[in-house]
Order: sequence, then C-alpha cells, then structure tokens
Amino acid sequence: MRRRTEAPASSNEADNADKKGPDQRRQSPAEANGGVSYRSVLINLGKCLLLIIIIPPFLNYASLQREGQMLLPKDGQIVDVGLGQKMHLLCKGQGKPVVILDSPTGMSSDVWFHVQESVATLTKVCTYDRMGLGFSKRLMPNETTGTEKVWGMSTTGRMVDDLHRLIQAASIAKPFILVGSELGAFNGRFYSHIHDAQVSDLVLIDPIPEDVFEEDQWKEYWYGKVLPTFQARQFSAATGLSRMLIILGAIEPTVKGENVSEEVVQRQKYLLSNPAHQSSAVDEHYFLNESAAQVRDITKFKPLSSRVSVSVITGDSFDEQVPAHLNQMVAELQRKFLEESYPSANQIHIKGADRRMIYKKPSAVSQQLRRLVNQRQARQQSE
Repeated sequence: MRRRTEAPASSNEADNADKKGPDQRRQSPAEANGGVSYRSVLINLGKCLLLIIIIPPFLNYASLQREGQMLLPKDGQIVDVGLGQKMHLLCKGQGKPVVILDSPTGMSSDVWFHVQESVATLTKVCTYDRMGLGFSKRLMPNETTGTEKVWGMSTTGRMVDDLHRLIQAASIAKPFILVGSELGAFNGRFYSHIHDAQVSDLVLIDPIPEDVFEEDQWKEYWYGKVLPTFQARQFSAATGLSRMLIILGAIEPTVKGENVSEEVVQRQKYLLSNPAHQSSAVDEHYFLNESAAQVRDITKFKPLSSRVSVSVITGDSFDEQVPAHLNQMVAELQRKFLEESYPSANQIHIKGADRRMIYKKPSAVSQQLRRLVNQRQARQQSE
C-alpha cells in the first residue's frame, strides 16, 4: 500500500508566511469585520447628525411659508403705510373713541387678545404689529427713504412714525385713546407729545423710566440676562429647534386659556418658530436704551398738552422675576419721572400684577380701560 504524503509548502508560500508579522498572523476574520463595522457606525452617525442639522430648519421654513398665509387674522388687514411698507392692523368693535393698543417689547398684538375682546364690547379697539413683528414685515434699510435716516430701526422714533402713517392710512377716527405697555408706553408718550391733537387720553401700563439705563445694575441685567434670552430664542427659531420644542410641549404660547381660540394659539406658535419675528424682538430689546433717550429728549423739547389726560397703571413690581433691589430701583425712578413729566396723572395700582399684567391679569386692565371709555363717551355726549 502506498502512503499519502502531504505536499510540502512551496518556497514562495513559506517566504510570504515568514514576512507576515505576528499581529497579522493572529488577526481573525471577526476582528477584520469589526474594523469595518466601526467605520460603518461612524458613517451612519455622521449621516444622522447631518439630517438633524439640515432637516429641522428646512421643515420649519416650509411650515412657516404655509402658516404665514393661513394664520393671518380673519378680521385683520394689511395696510399700505407708504414708503413700500405694509403693517398688520386688527380692529374690533364699533364706536368712539377708538382705543389703540401698543404692545410690550418684542411682542405681537396677540398679547392684547383678552383686553381687546373685553373693551370692544364698548367701542372700536385696534391693535397692530410693529415693523418686523407678527404680520408686519420688516423691510431692508435700503428699500425706503423714510425716517430711518433720523431714527434708527427698532427705536421709538421710528415706531411712532410708522404708527402715525398707519393711523392716517387706515383713517382711524381722532381723537383716540392711546394705550401702551412697557416699550408701548415709550411709543405712546412720544406720539402724544408730538401729535397731541390726535390723542384724548394716554394710558401708560408699567412704563419704563427713561433714566433706568443710566444705572449700571439695570444695564447689566438687561444686556446680560434679558437680551441673551431673546437671542437664544432667535437661534432656536432659525435652527427649527423651537418648533420641535413646541411639539414636545417644552415651549407654550404666552396667551392661553379656555377663552383663547385655537387660531390664536397656533398663531403664537407660528411666531415662536419664526426667526424673522424673533430677530425683530431682539432688536427692540437691544435698542431699548436708545428709545429711552429719544423719549427723554422729546418730553423735554415738547411738553404734553394739558388737553391730554394721562393714566398710569402699575402693579406690585415691575417684574416679579427680577431681584427685589432692581424692582425697588425701577419703582423709585418711575415715581420720579411721573412727578416730573405727568404730575397730574391718574395713578392706578393693580394688586399682584407686574409687567405681564395685560395677559396675566387682563380683566383688571380691561376694567380700567372700560371705565375710561365710559367717561370719555359720557363727556362727548354732554358736549
């Protein structure tokens, strides 16, 4: 019988085996596949990260284009105020005197929802969105030749000029009652001093003292805490993160409750997700010190006519979320400027309220405005 013998390895194969290092000789197929799997995981993670970065802003932009048309208030109107500008105006009710409501810093007209609904049962009440906010689109600076050359964008001087052109274009009856909250109070003061013949009553809700930005503590708070909060909102809206947080319930609308329609709720969500609206809110906060300086100068240059009655509505504090020493400082400066500028003003205190009173305690605000409307209507009838 013949024995089978193993064929000896060729000299080439033996040489190749000798050339391989010990690590290469010990590498198993599973380990080789492990390297490939690791790279695949990294590639997949990169793809997911890319989708997370790109898809939310894209979907948010597409949604904003659709919602911008759908959520425009049915009773509202887009008014051409000249210089290529168009502003959103919403009026409800009938009668005189007309009441015009101007919003706090960086807020759309929706914050007046409850107040407008209540006072509109007595007379005509109008809210509007300042340029860049809500449904009033902000134009690029080179698209107009108006007062931006005198008053900077997003400052009281420019806002008052916009409001004046809006009132003229919409043919709002005069004289009217002008109501402003916070920054809106700056605008109301400026407007009433310049166009005093058009205003019968000026109502200031939690007005900001114009000297407050001369205090270092306040400037540190405003530009160190408040402004960065709105800048973060702008970034969140631009990246689509705000829409995701709204869907998850982490961000809620400012105006809510049983009597708030779903349309108003959806409109607020739209604006929270809208980077253009948030950008204008940032600008209004950033230039608030300049607005304060403009108001201080105009009140000294042209005192308010004695024909205009002034009412001031304040709460227990300017902002309950602000440290106590800052609230005390604002209250003292508020008292000082009221004594100097409006010594005969009717001062009204709302217990438990702060600068959010127009949507946190709207019934208390509405009660004061309804009383003022009734008084003015009775006076008109007697005349």
